[in-house]
Amino acid sequence: MATKWNVTDLPGRTAVITGANSGLGLATAQALAGAGAHVVFAVRDLERGGAAAARTGGSTEVRRLDLADLASVREFADAWDERPLDLLINNAGVMMLPELRTKDGFEMQFGTNHLGHFALTNLLLPYVTDRVVTVSSGLHRSGDGVIGFADVNLRGRYSPTRAYAQSKLANLLFTLELQRRLTEAGSPVRSLAAHPGYAATNLQSHHANPVARAFLGIGNRLLAQSDRAGALPTLYAATQDLPGAAYVGPDGLGEMRGAPALAGRSAAASDPEAARRLWTLSEELTGVDWGLSKVSRP
Repeated sequence: MATKWNVTDLPGRTAVITGANSGLGLATAQALAGAGAHVVFAVRDLERGGAAAARTGGSTEVRRLDLADLASVREFADAWDERPLDLLINNAGVMMLPELRTKDGFEMQFGTNHLGHFALTNLLLPYVTDRVVTVSSGLHRSGDGVIGFADVNLRGRYSPTRAYAQSKLANLLFTLELQRRLTEAGSPVRSLAAHPGYAATNLQSHHANPVARAFLGIGNRLLAQSDRAGALPTLYAATQDLPGAAYVGPDGLGEMRGAPALAGRSAAASDPEAARRLWTLSEELTGVDWGLSKVSRP
């Protein structure tokens, strides 16, 4: 893929970006708004989101969304005014936190990174016209390397890395099963995933272990690429003609940095049976069904 690729012209397109007020989300929002898209900042803190949108310029709006609260997710979707939504970018996430629970009692990383986005996507899917891009991580290979179906909340087995890895693996399995369902429904919408490589963002500062926080801070300064560079795989997945279920990441050594390219994923992240099983479980946990089950598309 061309290393000189960039986003230049997206007039009239509407994009919802979760977590658009900082880091990769803000870099993604700035690039899309700069190319002429209308960008909806879906954020927990309206004040911070408004400040970020003001710095972005272009056509933007700010709406409240807390992915760790399914009631908030439903409120966001219910407030959508039925206009076409070209791009849904599931970007927001939490990383390697102490053991916490969402408003609905789920392990925070799985609940926010996967279940919140699962619910949001299915609730908005009737309005999506082009694609859904979900941000995962190369760390989906870490932890146990599989979804802990016996207890996705990891009670008695919690570690910050295990929980984060499970949530990022869930993102890839969600992308896979979403594409299967879209294809089966005859929908033109595509489901894709991306990961930023090693990008310097504020996520690393939230690690539960203070020693790990210190090392990550040094890595951010010395090794990581910028948040703008880290956003390029997401932007590539959001704008280029790629097949459904494609996964994009940096093309450099270890997929840590570089230009956008198709990325590798673990065997567990390519398992269709695990993807179906996770989908069924996610419907049960969130109470949100397949988004096109009651929608007829031409």
